[in-house]
Amino acid sequence: MTGKTKTAGAVRAGDDGYLFALSDMTKIDAGTGYSTAHGPVIEGDRIQVGLMLKPRGTGARPHKHPNEQWNYVLQGRLRVHIEGEEERIVGPGTLIYFPAEKVHATVALPDEDVMFLAIKDMSHGIVGMAADGTMAGPHYDPGFEPEKQEA
Repeated sequence: MTGKTKTAGAVRAGDDGYLFALSDMTKIDAGTGYSTAHGPVIEGDRIQVGLMLKPRGTGARPHKHPNEQWNYVLQGRLRVHIEGEEERIVGPGTLIYFPAEKVHATVALPDEDVMFLAIKDMSHGIVGMAADGTMAGPHYDPGFEPEKQEA
């Protein structure tokens, strides 16, 4: 199992061992240019997994990627939009499926940070592309006041 990672800063499973203490690992940006999601990412041959954090009141602008994705919410609540579906608010214990090439967005509600497992196939790296074609920054919840966010 030798090889490079598709995502800069990710850890290659097999080359770097088989057991991973995610909470102790180096965190990387998982949506550079359109999202605030960050955390450690492990890549295998066919699947990548990240333990992601979205700070309260922040998240991802509408974006898509060529690989399908699953998110399992561990902590906090997310506003979720998936192209063609009604927007929903979800919390811990929710499993979200994002089909490949379908535009979607998720934003942490202003009351607390959101932690989730992100699982994607390896046909592409962890970072997608904003739907508007720009990488002009993340999304903020309409009720969020950044100057009141704790460090």
